[in-house]
Amino acid sequence: MASKTNPIAFLQQVRSEASKVTWPSRRETMISTVMVFIMVFFAALFFFAADQLMGWLIGLILHVGM
Repeated sequence: MASKTNPIAFLQQVRSEASKVTWPSRRETMISTVMVFIMVFFAALFFFAADQLMGWLIGLILHVGM
């Protein structure tokens, strides 16, 4: 069973742990954001191409028997 902690002590611990966090700079945040958008673009492009290819292949398979 979890031990109960005084709310004030808990908030002090939270503040202490938050002060240990190394926050990214504005430049690091912007670079990371741009990289995420670039990767999302390439992932969307890949899945679009894979979907089109699979659709084309299934179309060929299903229309051969007719």
